[in-house]
This record gives sequence, structure tokens and C-alpha cells, in this order.
Amino acid sequence: MEQFHPRGIDADGYILTVPNVEVQPQFQALLADVCMTLAQSEPLLDGIYLYGSVARGDAVPGVSDLDLTLVLHSSPASQDLEMLESKKRTLESRHIEVTKIDFDIGSRSEVLAANNRLSWGYWLKHHCRCLWGNDLAKRFDRFKPSRDIAIAVNGDFESVLTRYADLIDQATTPTQSLRLQREASRKLIRSTQVLRSEQDLMWPQTLEEHVELFVQHYPCMRKQISFFLSQARNPYPKPKEFTTQVHDFLTWMALETG
Repeated sequence: MEQFHPRGIDADGYILTVPNVEVQPQFQALLADVCMTLAQSEPLLDGIYLYGSVARGDAVPGVSDLDLTLVLHSSPASQDLEMLESKKRTLESRHIEVTKIDFDIGSRSEVLAANNRLSWGYWLKHHCRCLWGNDLAKRFDRFKPSRDIAIAVNGDFESVLTRYADLIDQATTPTQSLRLQREASRKLIRSTQVLRSEQDLMWPQTLEEHVELFVQHYPCMRKQISFFLSQARNPYPKPKEFTTQVHDFLTWMALETG
């Protein structure tokens, strides 16, 4: 009889890593340009990592974002961040294969700090593929599911989502508002992991799986989380309604986690 293994976990009980699949042909030129453009900042950069739909091999040309983690040799100065932002805008202007490019930036010392093992260590080991430079993921063993990881990765949900709500209220164009609503919804759905039980066997990989696990514990919140799942996929231009729902959900989350 075939042995059952919970979704998101391998046969040995470890969290699944990003599959080592060939990059979709539509994005190969983009990634080559990313490496060439950013590698010119070699004294600053320690490594470039790919995550998200392009890393998994299920990105949709013209619809998906390009998600990159940049690890720097040391903490960046303001001019370093401005330079990276300029390079990001240049790359976005040259490539219509993705709707935008996101950089998550950290320093080598942050990544390797013992107290960041469950955040940075887990992130690089299980979500990222090294495109260029030093692959710090090799410094970490694989991780097994735990609520501690969920908190290390998404414990900042209240401040991050409050900031998103403020930015949506200040948005000057519908396009900007819709982009922020989509990003905020994805963060909110993933943040529900902080409510997981240590007895949960499933480790969600997709937004739908996060929603499924959440609803198992909180069926009375199905309508609310379904709203954010729809917004993560196809947001509609009602920013005031969206931010009201965010604040209401955060109030509920704060009570559950308190």
C-alpha cells in the first residue's frame, strides 16, 4: 500500500524545497539579464536568489512577478539601496515578461545569525534557488514543520499589513492600489500560518493550501479568508472596502494570537 505523506512535506518529514526544474524558456533571457546587471555590483552583492512562481516553474508570462532575494556582503548604505532600486527599474523597463520585479534584501551577517535560523535559514533553504554568487542555503540543514518557523517568517504581520493599508489609502492611481491589494492579500493569507497547531501535519505551499488549513481550524472565517484569496488573484478597485476588511481581520488575528 502506498504510504500517505501530508502535503508540503517529504517522506522523511521535512518541508519540501523548491523543485530543481529548468527555468521556463519565456523567463531565461530575463534571468540572464538580472544576473549580468546585478553582478556589476559584485563588491556589494554576496548572492542572488530566485523564489516564487518563476522558481517553481509555474509563472505566467505577462502576469507573474519576478521575486528575488539579494544577500549583501554587509549592511547597505542608503546610496546602495538607491543604486539597486535604479537597476530594478531598468530591468523592469526592459522586460515585459513580468509585471514587476521585487527585491527582498538582507546582509550576509543577518542571514547567518543564529537567531535568524528559523527565518532567513528556512527561507533560503526551502523557498529559494541561488542564481549567482555564494549559495548560503548550503549552510543550513533542512527544516521540519513548526509553529516557530511560521512566527519567525510572518510574526510581523500586524505592522506589515497596517503599512499596506496605509499605502492603499494613499494610493494615487487604481493600478497602484490594485497592486498593493494583491500583495497585502498574499501576505495576510500566508500570515495565518502563525495560528497553526503543532499537531498540523500539512505545510502549505500555495495560497489555496494556506486557506484550506486555516479554514480547517476556523470554519467561521471562511468568508473573510475567501475574500482575500480572490483579492490575491484578481483584486477589484474598491480600496476603502479592502482596507476595512484588512483592519477587521487584523483585529481578529490580534485576539487569536494574544
